[in-house]
Amino acid sequence: MSDPSITPEATPSGINPLRSPSDSESLLHQAEAALQEVEDSLQGPKIKKYQLDELVGEDGPPEKVSMDLLRDVSLDLKIELGRTRMHLDEILQLRKGSVVTLDKLAGDLVDVYVNGRLVARGEVLVLNDNFCVRVVELVGSDAIH
Repeated sequence: MSDPSITPEATPSGINPLRSPSDSESLLHQAEAALQEVEDSLQGPKIKKYQLDELVGEDGPPEKVSMDLLRDVSLDLKIELGRTRMHLDEILQLRKGSVVTLDKLAGDLVDVYVNGRLVARGEVLVLNDNFCVRVVELVGSDAIH
């Protein structure tokens, strides 16, 4: 005996419990498809593999590409022997021959900065009466100074 009070309008979800199994399977597939669409939309846009040939065009790169393109690029290079903190009155007392104590010891590696970014460490050498720095260590992007 069927209960006349059970109709699609009478159930809270609007689903008739008297439907056939094939209708239930169809609803299940629709729900799974809807869930998959939601999951896909939450993952964001599809990531496309980077294609270098898009940059060079259909003709490809020029016949001769060299480092000469970068020869005119200006960079700010600084070699830091060490640091110290001084009060203004101490700075005003500096004279020729004054000694300023730095936070590094003699023989410690010096820091090499390019455009304000630490890129290497090296040792100070004298070559043909000139000071120079031999790079001993390249510093990765995660280094903090």
